[in-house]
Amino acid sequence: MLYWLLAPLGEDFTLLNLFNYITFRTGGAMMTALAFVFIFGSPFIKWLRKKQREGQPIRADGPERHIIEKAGTPTMGGFLILTGMLLATLLWGDLSNQYLWIVIFVTAGYGAIGFVDDYRKVTKRSSAGLPGSAKLILQFLIAGAAVFWMTQLLSNAPDVPEGFATSIAMPFFKDVLIPLGPLFLVFGTLVIAGASNAVNLTDGLDGLAIVPVMIAAASFGFIAYIVGNFVFANYLQLNFTPGTGELAVFCGALLGASLGFLWYNAPPAMVFMGDTGSLSLGGAIGTIAVAVKHEVVLAIIGGLFVLEAVSVMVQIASFKLFGKRVFKMAPIHHHFEKMGWQEPTIVIRFWIIAVILALIGLSTLKLR
Repeated sequence: MLYWLLAPLGEDFTLLNLFNYITFRTGGAMMTALAFVFIFGSPFIKWLRKKQREGQPIRADGPERHIIEKAGTPTMGGFLILTGMLLATLLWGDLSNQYLWIVIFVTAGYGAIGFVDDYRKVTKRSSAGLPGSAKLILQFLIAGAAVFWMTQLLSNAPDVPEGFATSIAMPFFKDVLIPLGPLFLVFGTLVIAGASNAVNLTDGLDGLAIVPVMIAAASFGFIAYIVGNFVFANYLQLNFTPGTGELAVFCGALLGASLGFLWYNAPPAMVFMGDTGSLSLGGAIGTIAVAVKHEVVLAIIGGLFVLEAVSVMVQIASFKLFGKRVFKMAPIHHHFEKMGWQEPTIVIRFWIIAVILALIGLSTLKLR
């Protein structure tokens, strides 16, 4: 909104020319979202405590200490993140940019799914929430619509090679594209839904998911800015994706809102983000990865989320096929809890892993 109102005045007022720069608006979105969450965080948490007197239902089969230590903690804090993030994006973003609306569409849609899931858990005093099949169907429908929208947008963009919109770009190789054709719709949908559910599985300890989300948001904000700029993309021998640079503003808002939420979610957590936050944040990052054609790099930068999701799949497969469990408990962060690791130790070490994976992922921009 500010871009529309103030950027045209840059010719007459030099200072307002700053609104023409994505980097300036990204910083503005980050600080706005951060300030929003800081200001409204405490009142919102107090309101949640009044409405959720017993807090988020704790899994009966989870680690024993969770029942004692985490009982009574309110959930649905992700609504605070979403509100701050979306308001900051609408305030600082170029609202004529369709990629921005695509990511907002997925984020809000997945947030609505998570909100209904959290609401059912709280009101029915059960950790079950929405049926898994219903959640997946809704996620696939939203993600499929977003991927179709993005492929149509990129296919009609200037200076884009034919077939690029439905191809996978491989990291470390400057000219390698794997054409998928119509199957790209399935691939992109799986990336978005998979990222959403992987973040959801990671959100099991205080602060565990939000910091890797921030790291991924910062990384993909940088990637979006680079590949959306023809000069930078050409210099680094990356595939130019016109229009995606504006997603850096969204990533800045996501980073700011998440940083503010960490103030309240740091151990011991005053509030949980719930599925309202985890599903939407994961979906947003997955959508951005598809938009900037760095889906494979997402598996590196978001490797911690992949590890958590794979640990669940391995556990289920092993138990069904052989009747044995590979881990003491899945997702894998609970395995380390069962081994006697303290929660802050697990969380901080997982943060370190997330930073290392992000650095490896970002190195693919230059190592070609």
